[in-house]
Amino acid sequence: MNKTTLIRPVLLIAGASLLLTGCVVREEVRYRNPPPVVIAEPGEVVVTEPPPAPQVDVEVVQPGPGFFWIPGAYFWVGGRWEWRGGHWDRPPRPGVRWYGPHYVYRGGRHIWVRGGWR
Repeated sequence: MNKTTLIRPVLLIAGASLLLTGCVVREEVRYRNPPPVVIAEPGEVVVTEPPPAPQVDVEVVQPGPGFFWIPGAYFWVGGRWEWRGGHWDRPPRPGVRWYGPHYVYRGGRHIWVRGGWR
């Protein structure tokens, strides 16, 4: 056998492998000004701006005894404000109280304070 006879099948297999494997594309997303997410205190996030004016929340009929109305509020999600409407919920255990999420301006920083049962 000569070299040409051996090289052809090897090149054919190598070329076919490259065609069958396809391409791997990695997409990288870059933001011009990525939103800063800085934690101020536990349960607090430094945000870039105050939230918009609250939306009108329509309170629906209480589903049963022991439910508590949690009003709608803006939440800081992915570098922007997102409105979440109000809903009925039960406290996770007796004796806890709902503290709604809210926004404060403290020390020259816009801060969103997470709400929750406490």
